[in-house]
Amino acid sequence: MTRAFNFSAGPATLPESVLRKAQEEMLEWNGAGASIVEMSHRGPEFMAVAAKADADLRRLIGIPDDYAVLFLAGGATTQQALLALNFAQPGQTVDYVLTGHWGKTAIKQVTPYVNVNVAASSEANGFHDIPARDTWQLSADAAYVHITANETIHGVEFRDTPDVGQVPLFADFSSSIASEPLDVSKYGLIYAGAQKNLGPVGVSVVIVRRDLLERAGQPRADIFNYRSHVARDSMLNTPPTWNWYLAGLVFE
Repeated sequence: MTRAFNFSAGPATLPESVLRKAQEEMLEWNGAGASIVEMSHRGPEFMAVAAKADADLRRLIGIPDDYAVLFLAGGATTQQALLALNFAQPGQTVDYVLTGHWGKTAIKQVTPYVNVNVAASSEANGFHDIPARDTWQLSADAAYVHITANETIHGVEFRDTPDVGQVPLFADFSSSIASEPLDVSKYGLIYAGAQKNLGPVGVSVVIVRRDLLERAGQPRADIFNYRSHVARDSMLNTPPTWNWYLAGLVFE
């Protein structure tokens, strides 16, 4: 077998060592008599896998203790919709800085729930740059400010963390998380689909400052409540165990 060079803008290449270890353990994981996808996600075997993945990601990125880490099913687009439900009151203003395709997607997901203020946009010039910080029209009472850290389609990336004052900064880091040092403490929330840098498609990572979880947000089903997911260690419902397991191998 000859593996191709994979420069896909979608699911990225996984390390061959990860794929081979997963291959070896597909029929039986760690002498348990079953594969990781056949075990209970609340059994001690998988709980150990999940705990190690959490610890390894915290070490890899440098996540402070006052931040919770969630491993959730669905892509980053799902998380975009949940931001407003969890952290903004009905009708409250949220600020979005629009620098490309994925920023437009993020705005689309929250529009039904909140008042979206596009504080700055580079759409008029084809998303060729990031609007200068002194041109941003931020709302004094915004629930949060949202940026897309790296727009893969338009090739625009924030190289520095913008200062948005006391309002929490939320960021989509799907394509650049873990690619270089990151000061998590400058953000209220970071989210990312795993398939670029953290593992296989099918699981997302949410890193959220714990005090923000106390916000009432909007009426929502419990399954859409980040606070409930944190309380159950990302196992409020059956998680994507195989994807979580593979991501954990990447973190090692």
